[in-house]
Amino acid sequence: MAKNIQAIRGMHDILPEQSPLWHFLENQVRSAVESYGYRELRTPVVEMTDLFKRSIGEVTDIVEKEMYTFEDRNGDSLTLRPECTASCVRAGIENGLFHNQVQRIWYYGPMFRHERPQKGRYRQFYQVGVEAYGLEGPDIDIEIILLSRRFWELLGLKGLELQINTLGTSGERARYRERLVEYLSAHSEQLDEDSQRRLNSNPLRILDSKNPQMRPLIEQAPTLMEFLGDESRAHFEALCAGLDEAGVDYVVNPRLVRGLDYYARTVFEWVTDRLGAQGTVCAGGRYDGLVEQLGGKPTPAVGFAMGVERLVALLEESQALPELQTVDAYLVLVGDNAGRQGVILADRLRREVPGLRLLTHCGGGSFKSQFKKADKSGASIALVLGEDELSQGVIGIKHLRESREQEQVALADLASYLQSAI
Repeated sequence: MAKNIQAIRGMHDILPEQSPLWHFLENQVRSAVESYGYRELRTPVVEMTDLFKRSIGEVTDIVEKEMYTFEDRNGDSLTLRPECTASCVRAGIENGLFHNQVQRIWYYGPMFRHERPQKGRYRQFYQVGVEAYGLEGPDIDIEIILLSRRFWELLGLKGLELQINTLGTSGERARYRERLVEYLSAHSEQLDEDSQRRLNSNPLRILDSKNPQMRPLIEQAPTLMEFLGDESRAHFEALCAGLDEAGVDYVVNPRLVRGLDYYARTVFEWVTDRLGAQGTVCAGGRYDGLVEQLGGKPTPAVGFAMGVERLVALLEESQALPELQTVDAYLVLVGDNAGRQGVILADRLRREVPGLRLLTHCGGGSFKSQFKKADKSGASIALVLGEDELSQGVIGIKHLRESREQEQVALADLASYLQSAI
């Protein structure tokens, strides 16, 4: 007998009993971004491979090891998007969104990276991202961070730590890179295999090493702060002052770098110790040179992305989950005529009562078995329609979550009753 086909390793199903929590999270995110005036942008899941090579950097782990890349029938090299900022920039340039304009956008959708699956890390994963284009001052950096903090408030998540740093300009970073390579080369015997590989290609990523044996060496390394010019230093100091005034607690982490080459100046992460090794929940910063790098005119930009699976895991771990009800009422139908009339009644009620979530019993069954299904559905009330109720023009109301007497309501008044009861 043929073996059952299973989901691809690292790609998972979101089952019906899990989806209400995802809906809750998505609704809170939408509420937050819209309250700040950000508009949604949806981009294709597949892009030209060169888009990510040019934006993320050819010597990054993502491009070297993790991208799902293939040739299509025309021989073009295509890639499932591993992140969405490059796609947003491509869309902005292609559709003229950045020409003498300020854009505040957000996105939501699946990304793909061929990583080793573990808790909170999947090969198909969902991200929420928020990005602002055309603004270069620290005020928009502050707004972006405040917006990310708003998510935690709406989701009821506590204990997240904000870490911030600055990567300076490309010129400042180049001078720092030389000094860092000099320092690390003098201690090459202490570098692990991964750091040896990165030494001449992407040495700043060595600062982000998760190897505990590397920590003493990294702690003694020179910091980029020493190489900042006046403008970069003033930008970072204004960012810190603005966060102080807004009452945002943060830690300056001089070893914080981002895994993508396009970042400059402000970088930040929200981290937790409640998800094991996958401690970063939200990460972002400035990427002022990316639009120009991809063929557009110089455009300042700042943003962040959040891993949805990690947020879901945090919500589940926090045990402070909201009560998520997916059905308001369950229509119990007893008798053939009631079964036929009930489907029509349910359709009318859904039209007349905005937002009503009504589950109609189908498939027959005893009165007792239908009530068990009504209770299992999570509905607040059961609507009982049998032959007697039909002949009298009424319907029975049984409260499933409250100790209240069963009552009857005229079918003509049922929509009004449900509007006030649900």
